[in-house]
Amino acid sequence: MPLEIVTIPCLSDNYAFLAHDGESGETALVDAPEAEPILAELTARGWRLSHVLLTHHHYDHVDGLAGILAQHPAQVVGASADAHRLPPLDAQVAEGDTLTIGGEPVHVLDVSGHTVGHIAFHMPQSHAVFTADSLMALGCGRLFEGSAPQMWASLSKLAALPEETIVYSGHEYTQSNGQFAQTIEPENPALQQRIADIARARAAGEPTVPSPLALEKATNSFLRAEDSGIQANLGMTGADPAAVFAEIRARKDRF
Repeated sequence: MPLEIVTIPCLSDNYAFLAHDGESGETALVDAPEAEPILAELTARGWRLSHVLLTHHHYDHVDGLAGILAQHPAQVVGASADAHRLPPLDAQVAEGDTLTIGGEPVHVLDVSGHTVGHIAFHMPQSHAVFTADSLMALGCGRLFEGSAPQMWASLSKLAALPEETIVYSGHEYTQSNGQFAQTIEPENPALQQRIADIARARAAGEPTVPSPLALEKATNSFLRAEDSGIQANLGMTGADPAAVFAEIRARKDRF
């Protein structure tokens, strides 16, 4: 059976996630922005943490960890490449490693770009990938440490996952990302429909995360650098997709 996945709003615009196996009782937390809402969700559901999966070292993904572990001792997992600046890890992982949670394999992907050492966690049986600040809803993370070719390679890796995959990303930035996406691909009807759907969801106080990978591939300009229409709009017809991605990312940084 797929894991039960719960989205938890944290801070002003972050998300954390719980992935729970009802048979074994194992529960994994993905990222720990702040303790209080995560502890409240665990208490409300009567769940105990078995694992904490950290995607990268930024404070808004790890600062709640100590408070959570004080009540829920759990195995803390993070990237070996990031271990020197993450909280203390019980297990260090890298691209190609596989964990097991509730009998389900969890594959580790290196998705460096936003930071060097950023990882994602793919749960194929649950059709879920936890991407934090790499691939985001209608966007991608700012390149604080990595290069544009590095991020393009990471996004391409994520885009190659099965179409039915659901993307659990780290922030509620989708509405502003949609405003930018219109400047890159104003003629995309799927994008226009998604922007309308986002507006309705946000007006109702509903999250826009998670999102289907198929929808990201149809509307997220950061995944669409190979698209001939986008290349034409940017005056970059036939250019290397990594260079097209770099131009889109640079425009977003100035937006």
